[in-house]
Amino acid sequence: MIPLPLLFAAPAYLRPEVSPDGTRLFFLAPDDGVLNVWTSPVGDPEAATAVTRDRGRGIRTYGVCHDDRTLFYLRDDGGDEGWRIYLVDLATGAERCATPFPGIQARILAHNRWHPTTVLIGLNRDRPHLHDVYALDLPTGELTMVAENPGYLSWIIDTDLRVRGGTTMRPDGGTTVHLDGATWLEVPYEDVMTTRVAGFARDGQTIYLMSSIGTDAGQLYAVDVATGERTFVAGDPAHDIRQVELDPLTHRPQAVIVAGDRDEWLLLDEDLAKDLARIRAELALRGLDAEVYADRTDRTDRLWTLTVVTGAGPILYYLYDRPAGELRYLFNHQPELDNYELARMEPFAFTARDGVPVHGYVTWPAGRERRDLPAVLDVHGGPWARNWFGFDEQAQWVADRGYACVQVNFRGSTGYGKHFRNLGAKQWGAAMHTDLLDAVAHLTGTGAVDGARVAIMGLSYGGYAALAGAAFSPSVFACAVDLCGPSNLLTMLAAGAPYRTPLTAFMHANVGDPETEAAMLWERSPLSRAGDITIPVLVAQGANDVRVPRAEAEQIVDALRANGVPHEYLLFSDEGHGLTRPENRETYYTAVERFLARHLAPKGS
Repeated sequence: MIPLPLLFAAPAYLRPEVSPDGTRLFFLAPDDGVLNVWTSPVGDPEAATAVTRDRGRGIRTYGVCHDDRTLFYLRDDGGDEGWRIYLVDLATGAERCATPFPGIQARILAHNRWHPTTVLIGLNRDRPHLHDVYALDLPTGELTMVAENPGYLSWIIDTDLRVRGGTTMRPDGGTTVHLDGATWLEVPYEDVMTTRVAGFARDGQTIYLMSSIGTDAGQLYAVDVATGERTFVAGDPAHDIRQVELDPLTHRPQAVIVAGDRDEWLLLDEDLAKDLARIRAELALRGLDAEVYADRTDRTDRLWTLTVVTGAGPILYYLYDRPAGELRYLFNHQPELDNYELARMEPFAFTARDGVPVHGYVTWPAGRERRDLPAVLDVHGGPWARNWFGFDEQAQWVADRGYACVQVNFRGSTGYGKHFRNLGAKQWGAAMHTDLLDAVAHLTGTGAVDGARVAIMGLSYGGYAALAGAAFSPSVFACAVDLCGPSNLLTMLAAGAPYRTPLTAFMHANVGDPETEAAMLWERSPLSRAGDITIPVLVAQGANDVRVPRAEAEQIVDALRANGVPHEYLLFSDEGHGLTRPENRETYYTAVERFLARHLAPKGS
């Protein structure tokens, strides 16, 4: 079996990028077991040295500034999401906190080559629920307020770092886009998740808009700021755009990536098409059928770092030299995994009970006959998110232990157009739940999965789904694992960090309004039917979670205890929404592994 630390400890390498001046390579790697930022000459990653010295939860978000001297990274305290911005002088090694204010959350908003010593950041320093815009001067560390927030959820900023507007949320869950002091676009509720400003061209006169208004899937348009004339750029009739690839100099679109079962690139630029064809041909010679993502941080656009995802092996990283047409392998995210046979993630589809097509992925145990296998239904969080094709450490772990890992993009998931997403509105514990049941029925109906040995587990919304499975459908599942999932929708909607309050109308439109739909929300809450839970449940929670507070776990644990239901409860004092520290992840997955082995074993064993 693959040892748990290889899957759930800190990766050996992560997120490489070339410095803006093209001379150095930066990446994340463990230092004393904790993820930190390392750097090396661009051609010699083995000569890397650590730049940061975090000894807490590890660094996940960092960047190298265009002054060619400063590195920034974000860090919170024990998972509380109170992000602070830290700056490291790459010449001296000196480090300082740029936002040393108690009880705030900092956000990186904008930084680019044209303003190399300025970073625009968001700070909720004056009002906990709103982030104002500040200019951070890198040489001095001075912060200057640029714009006071009039109620925006997000800001619109052009390449000259001018604040051009922002987005507000209406009471019905729709949004209004404000640009240059005027109302620019009214976005209906049903289009909110598939309509947003993607950025400005360098001239500041063309704005790129991803929009599903008047169509089902999000499309990319170029809009003339002066006249409002809209020109179609690219899109797919069925699937939303996952990513827009912009020219680093002109900021004009060169490609879009469309989110199907596998990624599809719609290419708009001949030079980019040639580069991508050259890369894919070279990868094919190496036997790789993979998704490719380019990070173009080198100002000259000469050197790219590539992330290559096969769905059946570690994440691969390459350096691509455009003028030379050369592809150089750097490393993969966990080299020791090369010693093990990994399973392959495969797309699957089925028709739900009401005729809606639903897609997902199954990672089957390698080398096992697909007949009467135990299975783990791994439910994604969000729920306004989705599962993607690629390396999934949890899916690999499940398959390696002999279970089929089933991941369903149930209605409400993103990527499949607004109609499919909006079918999930106010369907927590209802049609979103029955999509999961229908996936199990589909796979058991093929004979591949043993219907008596199916577990349900997940994080966040996935944790809610696990508790709903235990409370609403205990005959379908053998056991349930909830990580940071809400047990009572009413108390969940009433809680949360202050900076999440601008999203209240969205939550009410998509989950339910406590003022007018309290009975429905209680009925859809697993806690309301805790007395119906008969299967074993494992509950895990981060004590500092600001999205799903600790009380959500403890109220369902209290009910399980009172009802004599077999259960386990793990509370992590130094975690928030999910688990980050390698030692906590190992503790959690060791407990879950024992739990699944006990409850998914063949009868009589």
